[in-house]
Amino acid sequence: MTIGWNDNTPIYRQLKERVVGMMLDGVLKAGDALPSVRQIAAEYQLNPITVSKAYQELVDDNLVEKRRGIGMYVTEGASEKLLASERERFLSEEWPAMVERIRRLGLNLEQLLRPAAPGGSA
Repeated sequence: MTIGWNDNTPIYRQLKERVVGMMLDGVLKAGDALPSVRQIAAEYQLNPITVSKAYQELVDDNLVEKRRGIGMYVTEGASEKLLASERERFLSEEWPAMVERIRRLGLNLEQLLRPAAPGGSA
């Protein structure tokens, strides 16, 4: 798998967000081991310090725990915690802007709920 890194955001943050996404999608579950720092660094040609920084932020957020000598593991309740915080962030940050755009465009509920036509146009 090839990863395209965004130049606008630090790579460690992008890596952290990818791990968070895997937790939200159920790819990584409570008790699952994260790939080692060395493995990720080699696979994606990253500095191990970059990978360590991403993992440390996950530890700081209590989403991952270090088990000395054996690795990093997803904590119990990490997915639920992430889901709650992502919902809150969506409702407080993204949704108000979306509602404003819907209002500006004069869209109604029926138009919003109509399935998109093939090719992307409604």
